[in-house]
Amino acid sequence: MSAQLYAPFERSNFGNNRCFLSGEPLNSEEEKIQVFPTWLMSRFGLEDKPFKLLDETMATYKDLKLPCSVAINDQFLEPLEDEIAVAFAQGYEAVKRLDELKLFQWAGKMLYGIVFNEIQAGIRQQHAQGEEFNISQSIIHKFSHLHLMLQSINLPVVFEDFKPFSLFLFKVDNPDDIFGYRDEINTLTFSLRINDFGLIICMQDNGANAFYHREIVEKIKDETLHPIQFEEFCARVFYSAYLFNRLPEYNILPVGDKTYIEAMPLRGMSSKPLFDDWINKTYGQVLENFWKNWGFVLFEIIKNPENPMSFLFDADGRFVSASTIEHHR
Repeated sequence: MSAQLYAPFERSNFGNNRCFLSGEPLNSEEEKIQVFPTWLMSRFGLEDKPFKLLDETMATYKDLKLPCSVAINDQFLEPLEDEIAVAFAQGYEAVKRLDELKLFQWAGKMLYGIVFNEIQAGIRQQHAQGEEFNISQSIIHKFSHLHLMLQSINLPVVFEDFKPFSLFLFKVDNPDDIFGYRDEINTLTFSLRINDFGLIICMQDNGANAFYHREIVEKIKDETLHPIQFEEFCARVFYSAYLFNRLPEYNILPVGDKTYIEAMPLRGMSSKPLFDDWINKTYGQVLENFWKNWGFVLFEIIKNPENPMSFLFDADGRFVSASTIEHHR
């Protein structure tokens, strides 16, 4: 008999009385874990730093918590955190050796934790106004599938010949104290730039963004990037994740004690390409946001609308060595 998958979005289970991962009832509403792991917060002094929620209210990093059973935390989440923490402390080479699925699970738990806190805040706000909480069907579709994939942490879930995500990992010449974190909830895209590496994950695209950027990745995957180069690639991925126009569908097949997840073809019934058209002006706006630290404005970035500014490649499409870039980090 396969273990029972938990589907919190079917019954809107977003209280603090059930474990976010397994759905089992908790002994107390205090049975919680941090969304941002304690080791990460203490390494970068994040505990009391402000974290802005979608409704514009401010929390701190340490305010963000998830209801979680002690058993699930001890047996599954803590060992995962320990393995990630050790690799992150050692740096790029150790992170590269990690199983990609574990990186996805780790980052996915954080992103889902933020989503969970956003939903709780939304429910509180709507109730205070005497309204029912509403959330769009496409967002529910993405979040519930992310939650389904996360149950590979605690249940024997097998991804049948596919990865539910695109993952990009680069060596980056970062300053010691940098904590570069970014997420986009609507597209379930995550990036983290710390120590000597940068990591980007598109959580729910079945590898489509990795395929979309394959030629660029081939050119830069073995290089050490300057932070401005990593942020440029980040902007490309966050923008393509926004252009990705499919909602992946899956078949869920319980076999024995395992649950197999099979991806339906992304092409599906539509003859439309998987990605909407790339528009340089819109990409330039995204890039301006990612390059805030360096002060470039949209006008400079798209001075040549056909060829937006780039620190990754020169006019002939050749990789620009990080050592030749003089901008501060």
